[in-house]
Amino acid sequence: MTEKSSQSGTNLDYKQIFQSLSQAIAVIDPLTHQVIYENAIFFDWFAPDDDVDGAIADRLPDLKMDRLMSRIEEGRSFKFETEVKIKSRDVPVRVTFRPVQNEDQPYILAEASDITKEKESQYMLESYSRLAEKNTKKLESEKNRVERLLLNIMPKSIYEELKDSGVTSPQRFEGATILMLDFVKFTDMTISHDPSALVSELNDIFSSFDRIVENFSGERIRTIGDSYMCACGLPEENEDHAKNMAKVALRIRRYLERRNDAHPQEWRCRMGLNSGSVIGSLVGIQKYVYDLFGPGVNLAARMESLSEPMHITTNQATYELLKDEFLFSKRGEHDVRGFGKMNLYYLESEQPR
Repeated sequence: MTEKSSQSGTNLDYKQIFQSLSQAIAVIDPLTHQVIYENAIFFDWFAPDDDVDGAIADRLPDLKMDRLMSRIEEGRSFKFETEVKIKSRDVPVRVTFRPVQNEDQPYILAEASDITKEKESQYMLESYSRLAEKNTKKLESEKNRVERLLLNIMPKSIYEELKDSGVTSPQRFEGATILMLDFVKFTDMTISHDPSALVSELNDIFSSFDRIVENFSGERIRTIGDSYMCACGLPEENEDHAKNMAKVALRIRRYLERRNDAHPQEWRCRMGLNSGSVIGSLVGIQKYVYDLFGPGVNLAARMESLSEPMHITTNQATYELLKDEFLFSKRGEHDVRGFGKMNLYYLESEQPR
């Protein structure tokens, strides 16, 4: 066999190898950018138009030749993704260009492969990621909703203790002031015969009370029917607990007076204030309620029951804490059930400055 025939046989072997590959293969001249050899798959995927001369840029209109040649000149590969029509179906393919040398002659080798499965996997992964992100956001939203609900029925520090340890311990607070309130002749009010209107107005009123209490570092403890209970000095200590609750009581009364002037239904309340020691605890297993117990709470309830419409009643001990900054009127001595005789006072207003 002559050298020529031997060389021809070698070329035939290479051609057969290229044609047997499952990938699309092409060899490109780096100077003219012409496709100088391609296997059948490459030709079918990137068939030239009749009126073009076979330059790779004409086969791949979206190919950035300047970026491709820059990479090739640096001795690096360049990847390009596009779509080809195979049996009336758009198929994603990736073409990888890389520099090759053959007997000191530089060429560009282009290899194209079907990346449908890769794209499907990528799409599934992205779908799972989006679903996981959506579920995470949903869980976070539900967690925030539960947290808001729990913070509506217990102080934040109690909630944090419950969240961290799963249990809470009863606490004794030596310096706290409790405000008890209920509405006068609630069951006789005209609005009490319209449940939806009643709930709507109570919600409006109690929400306004909550904002006043919060402004003076207090905690709404509970509402039962037409009664409202709040306190200051717990669960965080506050040396101004008596002063803060006195201001709350005065502003609640002022709010109701203004509301009554603007609404057809009049709401009149009695309020009682007491300062002293109380015990705070979370009660219940499935339905949590944060509540206060002890003589301090009982005496606040007695002050409220002995009060008069749109008045704030307190006792001697609380009066002593507030007398330098607030104005009072004496009510005289009263027999307080469970506590004996006590001097009672009406809280009237803050001292003028």
